[in-house]
Amino acid sequence: MSLLATLAATGGAVLAYMTGWFVAAWLKERNDIADIAWGTGFILAAAVSLAVAGVWPPRGVLVSTLVVIWGVRLALHIHARNRGRGEDRRYRQWREEWGRWFVLRSFLQVFMLQGMLLVLVAVPVVVANSLPSPPLNLLDGAGVMIWLFGFGFEAAGDWQLLQFLRNPDNRGKLMTTGLWQYTRHPNYFGEVTLWWGIWLITLSVPGGWAAVVGPLTITLLILKVSGIPMLEKGYAGRPDFEDYKRRTNAFFPGPRRAPEEKP
Repeated sequence: MSLLATLAATGGAVLAYMTGWFVAAWLKERNDIADIAWGTGFILAAAVSLAVAGVWPPRGVLVSTLVVIWGVRLALHIHARNRGRGEDRRYRQWREEWGRWFVLRSFLQVFMLQGMLLVLVAVPVVVANSLPSPPLNLLDGAGVMIWLFGFGFEAAGDWQLLQFLRNPDNRGKLMTTGLWQYTRHPNYFGEVTLWWGIWLITLSVPGGWAAVVGPLTITLLILKVSGIPMLEKGYAGRPDFEDYKRRTNAFFPGPRRAPEEKP
């Protein structure tokens, strides 16, 4: 099957999958389960593209394995983070703002939009799964190393934050220790990094350079759209956050600045 046909089949499967999650969110009355659907959606994209293409190249199997490991960990982490808590404040705010259009806008702006973005980010996976390619080489090794660094950074940042949130003494406080003293969003930095690692692995596939749309999409989303800007909007104006913001890099890890230094 051609690359375009595999991409179309993967996209159709992902949108059907997100429709199922929309129904579940509607019944449970909490749209934040879309965050769990994000990680497991990539597992579906990897499985469908690998099965539909019918090629099973070693590079595709490698990339799909990395995606499964990442997707399972992320979904389990978000489930553990949300267990016993109410709906995330970002989704709760939309529930209030959208009024009578809430159901339709949830379907289109939360679940369908997320599904389409998921497919874009997963393009390197579909490319690696769909096309025969040369034997694994040093470039693949470099990609795996970058993926491992990003995965470890994201997992460590998430674990540190989860332990912080579970401590009742930290209620209402900001997480500013561990990896969070070097970047305000170590989990986002790790996620972006690992997707660039996956793209590097696809570079050995003929035309694999064009799959750069995947890491570019996730980078743009996190830096400019639904990641850092949306999350930090809720903390704007808090004295402790403004001080943390002045002293700590938003994305790339770096040493914490002294209070008098400007970012």
